[in-house]
Amino acid sequence: MNHDDQREHILSAAVKLLAGAGPSGLSTRAVAAAAGVQTPTLYRLFTDKDGLLDAVASFGFESYLAEKRAFVPSEDPVADLRRGWDVHVEFGLANPAIYTLMYGNARPGRQPVAATENRAILRGMLERANVQGLLRVPVEAAVVAIEASTTGAVLLLLAQPEQARHAQLIRPLRDIVLDALTEQAKPRADRSPIAERAQSLLGIITPAGNTDPVTDAGFSVSEAGLLREWLARLNEAHPSRH
Repeated sequence: MNHDDQREHILSAAVKLLAGAGPSGLSTRAVAAAAGVQTPTLYRLFTDKDGLLDAVASFGFESYLAEKRAFVPSEDPVADLRRGWDVHVEFGLANPAIYTLMYGNARPGRQPVAATENRAILRGMLERANVQGLLRVPVEAAVVAIEASTTGAVLLLLAQPEQARHAQLIRPLRDIVLDALTEQAKPRADRSPIAERAQSLLGIITPAGNTDPVTDAGFSVSEAGLLREWLARLNEAHPSRH
């Protein structure tokens, strides 16, 4: 097995270990055992434990970054920012262990390569909005505001029981933050009354804690899920008035 293959084998084993044991279980000894190699091999390939953690985070984050790299800009950079926010949240909720390693294990002065690349992609999206006169604050200030609000919100959801981790709970935060940072490329008035009402109703019927207003009203769990799915689709469609 050559150097690159051995490195990928170790990282693949570490990501599986991370999913099962969480960041606290990702010791060099545990990773070496999971990969079937000697601990000195890890240090030879990754220098130290921080280097290993950075590599594991980047390796696990690769699917997300691939999607962000392939992101095709639309004519509306503000809509692109909203879409990018949703992609970030969806990845975090689908990959809690990797996300927690990336953003819940802050080390001052040291940031995983994947997080650095993600920030560069976000900065590029904001610079595009700024060129079009749609940014109300400096680019760097907007980067910090969006990173703080997305990562903080996702980590908050990940601290909840799995059944309570609903992306809809933090969607109003997305709109508040982006509306404060940007001008709208298209007036909000372009949203149809149906989309506006769907968003409002979705906020009202989103479960909070152990309470689900829809099932409490007599609907089954599957019916409640289907209703929320339909409303989310109406809200995301954003049809225009004609």
